[in-house]
Amino acid sequence: MAVRTIRGRSVVRGTAEGEALVSSVPISFLGDVDMETGEIIAAGHPLRGMSIAGKVLVYPEAKGSSGGCVVLMSLAKAGRAPAAIVLMKPADFNIVEGAIVCGIPLLCEPEEDLLRTLPSGTPVRIGDVGNL
Repeated sequence: MAVRTIRGRSVVRGTAEGEALVSSVPISFLGDVDMETGEIIAAGHPLRGMSIAGKVLVYPEAKGSSGGCVVLMSLAKAGRAPAAIVLMKPADFNIVEGAIVCGIPLLCEPEEDLLRTLPSGTPVRIGDVGNL
């Protein structure tokens, strides 16, 4: 398997591995994700029924409010949080806060449009210096 390195802006440093779960539309942890199971529950969402637990969650941008931080903390406590989060746009402070509290690596603004080039299910490793 060919290994590629893609650089992004490391907002919450750390390392993580997992399968990519790529969403072409924004996700709100508050309302779009079941806080007990980690399953995407938003009606009409392309990933409805998929679990974010242990995945490298890649999506365009965060949506929602500070309540998403609480959901992310609940998911982490239950062992259902994503392994890492990658946002295509600059990170919203609410998602950053949740990632910091939960110890979830968070990158944003990768140098490549991962929504088009990274299929869900691809094994991904997040490095400690903002590499994907």
